[in-house]
Amino acid sequence: MSKFGDIVNSDIPVLIDFHANWDEDSERETTTILKLVAAALGDKARVVKIDIDKNETLAMALRIKANPTYIIYKNSEMKWRQSGDQDANTLIGLVEQYI
Repeated sequence: MSKFGDIVNSDIPVLIDFHANWDEDSERETTTILKLVAAALGDKARVVKIDIDKNETLAMALRIKANPTYIIYKNSEMKWRQSGDQDANTLIGLVEQYI
């Protein structure tokens, strides 16, 4: 995986899904939602998934405690953060605020 700083240091919004694969059904649903978000936003934003089990140090540094946790970054600055399930339209609307 790229360095986290490289991922968030972008002049377009970056939506990150911090997740764990504890629940396969939920993970499949989240993946489907993120694909819809990525397709709707095209090259105006990036959508990234980060597995908190494989990136424990990062998850601890960002105090990720819920699965999933979504964060939007732009120019290395956290713009929005929310834990818990979100639907595609909500995520698209949130990211569009930072385009």
